[in-house]
Amino acid sequence: QVPLVESGGGLVQPGGSLRLSCTSSGFTLDPYAIGWFRHAPGKEREGVSCIDAYGRTYYSDSVKGRFTISRDNAKTTVYLQMNSLKPEDTAVYYCNAASGRVSIWGQGTQVTVSS
Repeated sequence: QVPLVESGGGLVQPGGSLRLSCTSSGFTLDPYAIGWFRHAPGKEREGVSCIDAYGRTYYSDSVKGRFTISRDNAKTTVYLQMNSLKPEDTAVYYCNAASGRVSIWGQGTQVTVSS
């Protein structure tokens, strides 16, 4: 059983929206800081957004004002709402759950922004 699974990726036109989900299996996410990262071909992995255990949120300058990170009340899913998508947002998106020395990665979901 995969402990952390991303979903919601796909192909979208520039200016469109997607909502990514990061869902845990076998544990709740509330004690963890959850980060969304992306990795595009030929580029280094980039931190996109994070929500800590207290609900504080952080965004990279490249997505600020367009992306929103949130947790669900059931404490097993963290969402990344992505609006006004641009071709440069194309990448594999990964979520990470971190607490102390624990770091759990999902397998990634592809987001492609193209007309």
